Amino acid sequence: MAPEIKFCGLTRAEDVREAVALGASYVGVIFAGGPRNLTPARAREVLGEVPGRVRRVGVFGDQSPEEIATAAFEASLSVVQLHGASDPMRISRIRDQFTGEVWPVLRVAGAELPPEAAELAYAGDGLLLDALVAGGLGGTGVTLPWDALSAAIARLRSGVKIVLAGGLRAENVAQAIGALDPDVVDVSSGVEQPGSPGVKDHQRMRAFRDAVESVSAEFRAKARSAEARNNQSPR
Repeated sequence: MAPEIKFCGLTRAEDVREAVALGASYVGVIFAGGPRNLTPARAREVLGEVPGRVRRVGVFGDQSPEEIATAAFEASLSVVQLHGASDPMRISRIRDQFTGEVWPVLRVAGAELPPEAAELAYAGDGLLLDALVAGGLGGTGVTLPWDALSAAIARLRSGVKIVLAGGLRAENVAQAIGALDPDVVDVSSGVEQPGSPGVKDHQRMRAFRDAVESVSAEFRAKARSAEARNNQSPR
C-alpha cells in the first residue's frame, strides 16, 4: 500500500485545492519563518476550502505552547509539526492545550539517527524525518541517505507513524519509499516553481502523486504474482 501524501509549504488557495484534488491526506502551512511563512489569519484563508477528510498541518519553530495553541485554533489545525527543539516535556505541554496530533521532527545528518530518536518517536503521534541543514528548519531540498537509514528506521516502526521529508520529488520518491516504507511522504520544494518558494507547480504535484501511486501499483502487482504462484503450487 502506498504511503499517504502531505503537500507542505502551501501559500496559495489554488495550490491547496490542487492538493485536495490529487488525493492528499495532509496539507501543510508554515509558521516557523522563512519564505513560505504565513500568519494564522492568512493560513485560515489559504486552507479555507479544505474538506474534513484532509488534515491541516501547521509547521512551527520554537514558539511557546501557548502561541502554538492559539495559531492552531485560528487556522483550525489537525496536526502541529515541531521543527524547533522538541522533547517529551514540550510535547506534553502542547498536548495540554491542543487536542490534535503532535509530530516532533528529527533532523538527521548522515546515516545515524540521533540519540533522542526513540524518545521522540514514542512521545509524539508521528515522527517526521528531515535532513539536518545548518540555518534551515526544512524545505531545503536536501535528501536523506535512505538506504543507510533503513535498518535504524525499521527498529522504530512498532506503533510509530513515520513521516518522511527532505528533498523528495517525483523522480526519487519511489526509491525513498522502497528503502524506508514511510507512512507519509512530505513534499514542499520538490513540487514548486523554480525560484518561487511557496508557489506550487501543479504538473509537478501531479507527477509526485503519480510516482507515489506507482509504488502502490508495483506492490499490488507483486502480491498478485505471488498469489498466482501459490495457487499453482502442487498441494
